Amino acid sequence: MRKISLFLMMVFAISIVAKPKAKKTVETWPDGTEMDAWFSNTAKVDASTLGRQYVVTDYGVMIGSSEVQTAQIQAVIDRAAQEGGGVVVIPQGTFMSGALFFRQGTHLMVCEGAVLKGSERIADYPILLTRIEGETCNYFSALINADGLDGFTICGKGTIDGNGLHYWQEFWIRRTWNPQCTNKDAQRPRLTYVSNSQNVTIQDVHLINSPFWTNHVYKSHHVRYLDCYIFAPTENVYAPQPKRGAPSSDAIDVDACTDVLIDGCFMHVNDDAVVMKGGKGTWADKDETNGPCERVIIQNCRYGRVHGCLTLGSESIHCRNIILRNCYSERADRVLWLKMRTDTPQHYEYVTVENITGHCGRFLFIHPWSQFYKPGDRKDMPKSRCNNITLRNVQVDTKTIFDVKTSDKYILENFTVDGQPLDFNQFSEATPDTAPKVYL
Repeated sequence: MRKISLFLMMVFAISIVAKPKAKKTVETWPDGTEMDAWFSNTAKVDASTLGRQYVVTDYGVMIGSSEVQTAQIQAVIDRAAQEGGGVVVIPQGTFMSGALFFRQGTHLMVCEGAVLKGSERIADYPILLTRIEGETCNYFSALINADGLDGFTICGKGTIDGNGLHYWQEFWIRRTWNPQCTNKDAQRPRLTYVSNSQNVTIQDVHLINSPFWTNHVYKSHHVRYLDCYIFAPTENVYAPQPKRGAPSSDAIDVDACTDVLIDGCFMHVNDDAVVMKGGKGTWADKDETNGPCERVIIQNCRYGRVHGCLTLGSESIHCRNIILRNCYSERADRVLWLKMRTDTPQHYEYVTVENITGHCGRFLFIHPWSQFYKPGDRKDMPKSRCNNITLRNVQVDTKTIFDVKTSDKYILENFTVDGQPLDFNQFSEATPDTAPKVYL
């Protein structure tokens, strides 16, 4: 019996060894290409691994001062860079500053209970060649600026506060006086601007009250926003018209970037939440400063009040392999907004929106976009196109599922809802749904 038992044990052991390993599931993009493992990495950066910590108060920066201490804080950043890099630490307390410029090897940590607050004076934000509203031009720098950096990190559970009230009020006063007033006319800084960079992580911080766009990332790749709280008020910033909020306070503008992951963030702003940008104008596709947005995932996020959870445009030329998934909307005006700009050749393709719950005004919104557009004379102007847009497993409260306007200026094709084709010939105006609960 013993020999038989040993024999059986050997056979069993051999069968275990011989059993083929289960194939690891590999995620794919909407176009079927394999997704890089980088997108599954939501591990936070450990600030202790980033080098020496430079607590700004150890270098003459004063807590709670109403004085704008831009030069003092910048001196700490520059010192850290000169000494081999490290983390510039904003400790508990409030610190006022204008534009700060981070160098290679330097990082920012805003501790819990700390507030890095932006100056109310536009003079504290130098004019430089930058990127704004789909154009490369001279404009004001942001509060936090990072250009050409590898591995830049913003971390900590404190707050970066743009102190935007006076900027918002000034914008609405200008707009009341001149309805054609543009965002550039109002002269407002952004909160963070990351450009020409890679391996960037912005995690855990509260990013609030930006005078203009909250986060803007341009021509960068492998950028992560993890568990950030992004807020700007949606009303009561301009007393004559209390329903007006912080104008153009987009949560995250992804401008001509590839490989971006936005995970676990809360967004409540008086404009769009996550926006794909990349250029505008009749010849936008010929301008090397413009570019596509590719391979972007927005997941596990929660939206308060926003104009659009995911918006493509209005300054976009090509967006491909964009995923919005596993998100909850408290009261978004729209979930997926495709802005079709008639003066710009645009191509939005392979976009997937799935596993969305909550409430929204309209789920899918497609209209021509003509605000401040300038059509040019171009004989070979390509017709804009949206194709391979997939909606699935959506459970939201809404009265309008599809608000779609067709046009001879663009083509809509290969839209599917839970695998079924969506026929846009039936849409010319908003299509309300009588049943408030919608399952897609």
